[in-house]
Amino acid sequence: MTNHTHSAQMITARGLTKTFRSKGQTVEAVRAVDLEVADGELVAFLGPNGAGKSTTLRMLTTLLPPTSGEASVAGCDIRHDPAGVRRRIGYVGQGSSGGHTQRVRDELHAQGAFYGMGRRETRARAAELIESLELGQVANRQVQALSGGQKRRLDIALGLIHRPELLFLDEPSTGLDPHSRANLWDHIVDLRRSTGTTIFLTTHYLDEADQLAERVMVMDHGAVIADDTAWALKSSLAGDRVTLEFGSATDAAAAASRIGGAIDGAVMTVTAQGGDRALPRWIRELSDAGLEVVAATHRQPTLDDVFLALTGRSLREEAATPVPEPAVTTAAAA
Repeated sequence: MTNHTHSAQMITARGLTKTFRSKGQTVEAVRAVDLEVADGELVAFLGPNGAGKSTTLRMLTTLLPPTSGEASVAGCDIRHDPAGVRRRIGYVGQGSSGGHTQRVRDELHAQGAFYGMGRRETRARAAELIESLELGQVANRQVQALSGGQKRRLDIALGLIHRPELLFLDEPSTGLDPHSRANLWDHIVDLRRSTGTTIFLTTHYLDEADQLAERVMVMDHGAVIADDTAWALKSSLAGDRVTLEFGSATDAAAAASRIGGAIDGAVMTVTAQGGDRALPRWIRELSDAGLEVVAATHRQPTLDDVFLALTGRSLREEAATPVPEPAVTTAAAA
């Protein structure tokens, strides 16, 4: 577990575990997870389909009781004070939260009343969110008439109406076109900058995690297997990818015998840290040995490379073929 310098923890979990009964067998969806999220952080919680991240999120938001272990969320125990957790967090799930036949403004007012906010406070807060999330032109429309991007912005507004200390976002931009995705994240980043809200995010869009998250947690087979900044994970686990092309397969094989790498015909690929600095040196060394490099490319690692290194799978491929985690049915223990 990475050490962090923030003064307060918004989420702390120790030994968090969830098992299910499925077809007569016990399925361990989450296995003794330890995690910490500091006050004010934006943390991306990533993993292949079925890794256990959605089950973990449901436990942290008190939608699902853990089989064992403990967790404190926004200063409240998820087992002994679930109502306290819910009062202090916002949660934006994968489905649209608004009632289809209700007007946008009315949905926000109803959400404020649900949290016990006074009428004047609710109306002022709704107006503030409508303006900041650019929902003014659709505030009097029914939810079913909104575009996908507008619905997701409404979901964010519903999650923020009571000014939560912590906002959970479960795949917030799934299904949106690239423009709507970028627009949604501009709004989220602006809101976080102005309020300091802690954000705990799951996403299959690795560019979002790479660009926005201060820290990335990777989960697989029910356990957290990596926890660090995106830059540190890419540097330590993936490395740069350098491709060298030669005039013949024979030359490529001779080059590989000198500096290592995988061969595909006349092309050799090398994965190494600091590949951009190594590339000129390799070209000189190979040229001195009579092996001419006819083309070369250098690519910095991505979070998908990290996933491939950690799990042997590509998260992009996983996102294209979703496999649900165990359904919330009969628990082995609660």
